Amino acid sequence: MGFLLPVLLALFVSLLGGLYLLGAFRRRRPGEPPLDRGPLPWLGHVLEFRRDTAKFLERMKKKHGDIFTVQLGGFYFTFLTDPHSFGSVVKEARGKLDFTEFARHLVERVFGYHSLTDDHKLLQASSNKHLMGEGLVEMTQAMMNNLQNLMLYSLGSGEDSANCANSINCANSSNSTNCANSAKPSKPWREDGLFLYCYNIVFRAGYLALFGNEAVKTSGTLEKSKEVDRNQSDELFHEFRKYDQLFPKLAYGVLGPFEKMEAERLKRMFWNILSVQKVTSKENISPWVSEAQQVRAENGMDEEMQNRYMFLLLWASQGNTGPASFWLLLFLMKHPEAMKAIRAEVEEVLRQTGQEVKRGGPLINLTRDMLLKTPVLDSAVEESLRVTAAPVLTRAVLQDMTLKMADGQQYNIRQGDRVALFPYTAVHMDPEVHPDPQTFKYDRFLNPDGSKKTDFYKDGKKLKYFIMPWGAGVTMCPGRFFATNELKQFVFLMITYFDFELKNPDEEIPDIDTKRWGFGTMQPTRDIQFRYRLRF
Repeated sequence: MGFLLPVLLALFVSLLGGLYLLGAFRRRRPGEPPLDRGPLPWLGHVLEFRRDTAKFLERMKKKHGDIFTVQLGGFYFTFLTDPHSFGSVVKEARGKLDFTEFARHLVERVFGYHSLTDDHKLLQASSNKHLMGEGLVEMTQAMMNNLQNLMLYSLGSGEDSANCANSINCANSSNSTNCANSAKPSKPWREDGLFLYCYNIVFRAGYLALFGNEAVKTSGTLEKSKEVDRNQSDELFHEFRKYDQLFPKLAYGVLGPFEKMEAERLKRMFWNILSVQKVTSKENISPWVSEAQQVRAENGMDEEMQNRYMFLLLWASQGNTGPASFWLLLFLMKHPEAMKAIRAEVEEVLRQTGQEVKRGGPLINLTRDMLLKTPVLDSAVEESLRVTAAPVLTRAVLQDMTLKMADGQQYNIRQGDRVALFPYTAVHMDPEVHPDPQTFKYDRFLNPDGSKKTDFYKDGKKLKYFIMPWGAGVTMCPGRFFATNELKQFVFLMITYFDFELKNPDEEIPDIDTKRWGFGTMQPTRDIQFRYRLRF
């Protein structure tokens, strides 16, 4: 007994120490937001948060108000739900609130990538150079070339493919008369899952536009190179989908044993496919990708880690755009008035540039400047993102600080905590900001005169942050202009070259998969069947 008592006391002290480290004894201090630790030590509310982030945060808001602190998997997160107060987080100095610290841990866990000290600054500088402004002209053309290659070959093989090949060749031919005479009648309908189709095409075209095409000198001919691009990108997409479906569990660190093995297999496969040696053997590599590799090499990063960064770039650039294209096209098919308005705008843009879509004629040349003349489509894109994009914007607290709310209240936040915003429930779905928020309204972001609408209000005051699918401030998604162009190009080509419709027009829009809250564009719980065919 004399020996057992010290052992029991030591275990008891260790248990108390462990519970203290796990946050079990944390108490709200004067001046801090309401604290809700949750039912489980260390885990806190993480199970309910993962199950349905939106519902959980709405419950916490009703219980605690516009600001509260909750424990999630060992960290304390302070959520702000008043959009008028978002500026206190978005504009705060990086010495107090920093996105890069949080992001560094996430990409290390999910992609096995160890960041450089100034990784985010390097990415921002490169993206500003190559994915915006004049750099976007080149990327728009590359995306267009690859979309045409994939979409015109998506309706079969044999004679159909030969006819599509003839159309692509006609795009580079001055003999349009022969091209027109060789055209075939309209193709039969083909059925597919809308989500799978959209994600497949947009992902593959984006991947090829960024990471390059099969070299002609390797395959022998241009047509053979295009065929290799189609086949290899399709295989890559299906492997990417497997990883993407594991992503939420990867991010939370809750993979099962077999899922861990699969995730590791997929990571190693992508590191190999996107390796520096293999990517540099391609043609038409985007300056964005080549510069990213070059800068990291110059900063002393070994080649293996560069390969991992290439995979990170692929997911960051293509993980959300495909699902976003699905929602946009689905909403247009479900709202004939929206489809009619955008079709008219597409036809007018083509008319203004003197282009005509006809059987056997040259393919349209859709430029960056043409995409700047589509306010109706722009509004529809924003509205689709409002309804389906749901990122959690998180900052690490680097020092004890004070957050000032729009109503004048101030709250103390502790070093080591996290501060987070969830614009989906706080802004996107607030009926005061966006009336009838569950309904898709393609012209919600248009004024009566056709100009862009930016005046939205809450509590009688104009909001600065009325839609936030790309984040806000210095951490706003650097590739948002390229991603938006990808969406618009895909829809533009679908409307121009295809007839398409839902197999069952009365089928309800699928629910959002709540397991993916917080990771960008949401995905549906199920696919929805549609049919499509080339118009010419």
